[in-house]
Amino acid sequence: MNNARITRRVFASAAVLGAACVAAPSLRAQARPEKTKLAIAVGGKASFYYLPLTISEQLGYFKAEGLDVEISDFAGGARSLQALMGGSADVVAGAYEHTINMQSKNQFIQSIVLMGRAPQIAMGVSTKAVPGYKGVGDLRGKKIGVTAPGSSTNMVANLVLSRAGLKAADVSYVGVGTSAGALTALRSGQIDAMSNIDPVMTMLEQKGDVKIISDTRTLKGTQEVFGGPMPAGCFYTHAEFVQKNPNTCQALANAIVHGLKWLQTAGPSDIIKTVPDSYLLGDRALYLASFNKVREAIALDGLLPEEGSKTALRALTSFDPTVKADKIELGKTYTNDFARRAKDKFKA
Repeated sequence: MNNARITRRVFASAAVLGAACVAAPSLRAQARPEKTKLAIAVGGKASFYYLPLTISEQLGYFKAEGLDVEISDFAGGARSLQALMGGSADVVAGAYEHTINMQSKNQFIQSIVLMGRAPQIAMGVSTKAVPGYKGVGDLRGKKIGVTAPGSSTNMVANLVLSRAGLKAADVSYVGVGTSAGALTALRSGQIDAMSNIDPVMTMLEQKGDVKIISDTRTLKGTQEVFGGPMPAGCFYTHAEFVQKNPNTCQALANAIVHGLKWLQTAGPSDIIKTVPDSYLLGDRALYLASFNKVREAIALDGLLPEEGSKTALRALTSFDPTVKADKIELGKTYTNDFARRAKDKFKA
């Protein structure tokens, strides 16, 4: 009898130990973030470019991962990058290509989860300021609005100009932000053309204020402009931060991938109910029209494709002589480790 009891206890103990071993990886994956209070910088939060960030914030996905995030909104991506480099932000929601640009300056920052698989940037010429527009050459000497000088909207404008034989110095760039101020700048004649994101560009386009000359709001348009897949919005931070705070980075990736999964099935009314009213810029119908135009540009699972990193490098080296392709280690500009685990967690 005693032997039977001992045998049962041994088997029970083995079962518990086995269950613990199986559960261990899961427990490690859900480890408490090293840094729970985070400062996130973003340039143009109300735009669709950063919709996954807003969705994850509004639906409480960051809190669900044990994070208390404070999001500071800047006029453009270049300003949010400055916040990271200056130490006032822990993480940036910004354009992936900044990781390459900064590596060319011996500053190592890394993308940890992708929000956009196309830049969603359109460039348009004012139908009022340049009524007889025939080609990019007509922009010589003109003022071009961008979200902020040095941002991804500036990069796309530089790319469009360079393919037409123009240099950045042949035009004047003006920072106009990503919302109502951008609309006013173009309509009032402060600028002659603009490279910007939605919903701003769709609103100008549908009202006949601009003639679109370059468009990366769709996967097809992105392929035509960049010659390959072009990763866009992501969470990036210092490589050292990633090494020291892996659980925090995992929590951030989890929150974003959770938001991406929600967006895959969300309808227009769901979006309207979730985003702040100020994002609609006073026109709900046009806002939804903009969303339908850029929907396929939103990432599906947070993973950054290797080919996309190569596309970004080619684009930057095509007009920026300070970025040397042979000096850039693309593998250090991003990691998919966190997104893969988040994808498994939410079956995104």
